[in-house]
Amino acid sequence: LAFRDYMRTHKKEREEYAKLKTELAQRFPYDIDGYCDGKEHFVREMERAALSQFDGTWDQLYIAARNVQRDRKLSLTMEAGCVSAALLTKQGAVYVGVCIDTACSLGMCAERNAAANMLTNGENEISKVVAVMGDGKVGPPCGVCREYLMQLGESNAEADILLDYPSKRAVSLKSLVPDWWGYGQK
Repeated sequence: LAFRDYMRTHKKEREEYAKLKTELAQRFPYDIDGYCDGKEHFVREMERAALSQFDGTWDQLYIAARNVQRDRKLSLTMEAGCVSAALLTKQGAVYVGVCIDTACSLGMCAERNAAANMLTNGENEISKVVAVMGDGKVGPPCGVCREYLMQLGESNAEADILLDYPSKRAVSLKSLVPDWWGYGQK
């Protein structure tokens, strides 16, 4: 993952690697060992550089959320698991949840479900949040979840919310809830 992410964000190295692979494929068209040996040094150098910069937290959270995401019908009026979420607390714990959709307004979003799991375990300070939609893409929490996460603790305003998994683009929760009514309230 570190190597992959490094290649995605370093155009010069990516182009060098593509050129090297093309040259090796031409030089060793029927010799996979020669091909692999030829790129070994380059890959090791890039791997060292990539690992020095790599933070796999978003990958860990995304995978944790995907592991519980199973769209299922629970009854005639209730479904669960289309959307999943994982959050990382300030203490380093990961909590997951799935959406619960009902025929009335009693359902619960995946983010609030993960937060409820966190609260059940005695924590309320969030560091990072990932919400995974049914198609595997990530998205920001809905307005209700943003409000809920903000109310859980003042420091949660600084929590990072993943907006795009491949690029690891994230924003703070407070940027999704500008001029929140609770700031300055004691």
